[in-house]
Amino acid sequence: MLKVSDLYIYPIKSLRGIKVNHAEVTDRGFKHDRRWMLVDDNNRFISQREVARMALLKVAIEDDGLKVSFNETSVTIPFRVENKVFVQVTIWDDSCKAQLIDTTIDQWFTDVLGKRCRLVYMPDKSLRETDPKYTPDGYITSFADAYPFLLISQASLNNLNSRMDIELHMDRFRPNIVIEGSSPYQEDTMNQLAINGVNFSGVKLCARCNIPTIDQQTAKAGKEPSKTMAKYRLKNNKIYFGQNLISSGTGLISIGDNVDVLSTHTEERFII
Repeated sequence: MLKVSDLYIYPIKSLRGIKVNHAEVTDRGFKHDRRWMLVDDNNRFISQREVARMALLKVAIEDDGLKVSFNETSVTIPFRVENKVFVQVTIWDDSCKAQLIDTTIDQWFTDVLGKRCRLVYMPDKSLRETDPKYTPDGYITSFADAYPFLLISQASLNNLNSRMDIELHMDRFRPNIVIEGSSPYQEDTMNQLAINGVNFSGVKLCARCNIPTIDQQTAKAGKEPSKTMAKYRLKNNKIYFGQNLISSGTGLISIGDNVDVLSTHTEERFII
């Protein structure tokens, strides 16, 4: 039987994730997931791809906001944004409205990361649509790369680790939902699935960038797992690991919940 084994939320895009026991499914992903983002002087997103040090910033969700820590220093980001200044920000080829937060907070991130940046928030009225090539009209996401959820099975990571001399943790791949009880890469072909009354649809296999090569505890990069995955997870010059999901409802899902696969993909693009 398939079950949810881990759940992760990443409040600030590309900073360290938070493992949680329960997660609330909203119209654009888990509550708080990637609703904040760091941008450069051109209001373009910043990620670990360029600034690996971002992996070392720990995020905690508190009653009134987020607390971000690095070594002996920290900053608190309130849920309620008083600043009424909005800017257009860019995530890959998308553009959407975001809210500036506080110059003091901006300076803290600039000092810690050694790169000029500003922190922005996605308000409820900012609606960033998912890629219409792969999803129906009307679906939205947060500041995630493209889709609200990423699903990976523990069996897939176990299989990958069995092919390498080192053992990697799931945090390298930054999933939202991890499942157990499946065969390796069974998540590739999951089309319609349900978890505790919430329906999800698999829409696209996840093409991996260089972030999985970055140790999330040290921010040091290596050649793995890209070198190994390229030998057996390569298709059309891209390495795939995990599947992106959208949801057609809201609700609460928890570790231990059953995962019911209602249908599977038969399209060639889901087969590796």
